[in-house]
Amino acid sequence: MQLTDSREIAAAPEVVWAAILDPEVLKQCVPGCQEMTGSPEKGFEAKVVQKVGPVKATFKGAVTLSEMKPHESLTLTGEGKGGAAGFAKGGADVRLEPKGEGTLLSYDVEAKVGGKLAQLGSRIIDGFAKKMADQFFDNFKAAVEGPGEAETAEAGTDAGAEGEAPKKGWFKRMVT
Repeated sequence: MQLTDSREIAAAPEVVWAAILDPEVLKQCVPGCQEMTGSPEKGFEAKVVQKVGPVKATFKGAVTLSEMKPHESLTLTGEGKGGAAGFAKGGADVRLEPKGEGTLLSYDVEAKVGGKLAQLGSRIIDGFAKKMADQFFDNFKAAVEGPGEAETAEAGTDAGAEGEAPKKGWFKRMVT
């Protein structure tokens, strides 16, 4: 399964780069992630619980970062084992480009599954993989940018009021 997409993020490439290397940000962004430890230099280890069709599994896996060009691009490679459910492995080439005041984050993802998961059929697996990638990058964008206008309005705050700055994402607050 291959997937290509992009997201515009309202933050400088340096901020986006720092966020994608932070295990706490990654833990928040990976759907079903219960644990995330490690560092960009040595790689990350994660524990993720997911349900794909009728198969629910806890995956324990490792993610390594390579071909890192600070503030420009990197390659994420990962493999997770879910016991009797099977395994998942794949990678993503991520590119960051300045775009106006923000960053265009583009990615190419390739994923493979085996075991019981592979028996579900490519349509279910491909749909699930696309959903996971979309959720991850939507969560990542939200973690870096902060709540959107709709979320801010729902929370009862008036970020657009005169004299008030819009809320920043918790990560963006830390690095700016």
